[in-house]
Amino acid sequence: MQVALIGATGFVGAALLQELLQRGHEVVALVRDPGKLPAQPGLKVVQADVMDAAAVEQAVRGTQAVLSAYNAGWTNPNIYEDFMRGSRAIVQGIKAAGVARYLVVGGAGSLYAAPGVQIVDTPEFPKAIYPGASAARDMFKELQQETTLQWTMLSPAVGFHAGSAAQSQGRTGRYRVGSDTPLMQADGQPGDISAQDLAVALVDALEQNLHIRQRFTVAY
Repeated sequence: MQVALIGATGFVGAALLQELLQRGHEVVALVRDPGKLPAQPGLKVVQADVMDAAAVEQAVRGTQAVLSAYNAGWTNPNIYEDFMRGSRAIVQGIKAAGVARYLVVGGAGSLYAAPGVQIVDTPEFPKAIYPGASAARDMFKELQQETTLQWTMLSPAVGFHAGSAAQSQGRTGRYRVGSDTPLMQADGQPGDISAQDLAVALVDALEQNLHIRQRFTVAY
């Protein structure tokens, strides 16, 4: 399958790129700096700014699906505005290109800590990452109103981050699946998963046509 990938040089995007190539997919990677991605069999690198819907449209046209691990940068002082602007441009470009399937990595903050209460709105949620997490939640709200695209959103486990213990596990190919509430460990601690197995779950959803117009979450 020929798929477009947004965010291929990031933490999650790099894992998605390797998973897609390992499974034999042809990948069109949209990047601002093509020099950051070395040449690999099955990989086509296209310079494109995801803030520009027309550039997205041109880059993804002819592909069968688009996967996005777009992040506006956690240290970006305008992360909320840039995340929403980029996410909207991506959706606009995909639709204009006539690509129906869109799979996106969102955040854990939109999972529900209790009925009607999302994690991002709980008192203990870290203020430093609130703008980015709030943007991911609001992007999900907009996706829920989207009826043209066959979208899927994957929320990582609550414990998921670049330095978490699960990252040492690499690719195991195993994971548990949930929907709108966090998956917990047996000891009551938040679930976690490696970037490689997060990628396994999203590419499984692509290949098996799972979670159409739904959000799901995964953890060990």
